[in-house]
Amino acid sequence: MERVHTLMDSPYGELTLVATDGVLSGLYMTDQRHRPAQETFGDRDESPFGEAISQMEAYFAEELTEFDLELRLDGTPFQRRVWDELLRIPYGETRTYGELAEVLGRPGASRAVGLANGKNPISVIVPCHRVVGANGSLTGYGGGLDRKQRLLAFESRTAVAADALF
Repeated sequence: MERVHTLMDSPYGELTLVATDGVLSGLYMTDQRHRPAQETFGDRDESPFGEAISQMEAYFAEELTEFDLELRLDGTPFQRRVWDELLRIPYGETRTYGELAEVLGRPGASRAVGLANGKNPISVIVPCHRVVGANGSLTGYGGGLDRKQRLLAFESRTAVAADALF
């Protein structure tokens, strides 16, 4: 198993992209909670990240609302189910932890959903920032609540602007 990483700038600070055997397996913000140790990211090598960087740049330029990348999401079966559901949350929308738990057939598992959400290894692309508390509050975000608020405002504004075009 070969792991490599690269860095990219973003409006939310420097991002670390990690690939395992050539497939994107991590996208971490600086000071992100549950961020693995830097030494686990492997050597710096930009070669497997061209498409991921291109799509991230298009996202930040408000030109892309849905990513089309091969992802390697390593986690428990429950975590992977939660992360798969995160990928179904449309750009510019949010879901509550309870709503995700319902969709997963585990209506009492909103806390477990929250824990899995917090361990998401591929920020932004797997949109864990789109999950909010039952009353719409911005509860927890591995990248920090300020970044979560900024990402949601960015997507909301972009989605509203796109709706105005049609």
